[in-house]
Amino acid sequence: MDLRGQDDILLAFRNDPRMMEILEAAQTLNLKDWWICAGFVRSKIWDIIHNFREPTRIDDVDVVYFDKTNTDKANEKGYEQKLKQILPSVPWSVKNEARMHLINGISPYTSTQDAISKFPETATALGLTFANDGSLHLTAPHGVEDVLNVIVRPTPYFLESSDRMRIYSRRLKQKNWKATWNQVTYLVE
Repeated sequence: MDLRGQDDILLAFRNDPRMMEILEAAQTLNLKDWWICAGFVRSKIWDIIHNFREPTRIDDVDVVYFDKTNTDKANEKGYEQKLKQILPSVPWSVKNEARMHLINGISPYTSTQDAISKFPETATALGLTFANDGSLHLTAPHGVEDVLNVIVRPTPYFLESSDRMRIYSRRLKQKNWKATWNQVTYLVE
């Protein structure tokens, strides 16, 4: 499959029964402003670009949502347990972005999409959800060009701060994406 833009990315996910099963499981929680994001989206795209026959193992499936009315961390763990009952083999991670600014020591996010826009890398600042009409929806606050060109660069938010850039540099070493996807190019290391 040739990926040229958002429509091709959405088609790739719609045509993958396992990915759709995971998205549909997350949808059952009826969370406010929910998305499955980051590596779940990026890895699928890069696997296709690299012509992998089998999907790359994902360390966790990040389900993020935004609910200011209840920021108790225990809720997130409860949601993870519900998802594990539906799909026990999936490594679920559920986070309420309405409280994550406290963990990250920054100003509060205004929405889940705002939080995604402030992820470390443009190629990871991606998320999928279902729109009200049931169609699959992709958010890509920094576009899809970097992920489609297998380029890793910091988001503008991370470029603003030397502390954040240190986090970004550590992530590049820890993630070591080039070991899995040999076409990866780091533009800022």
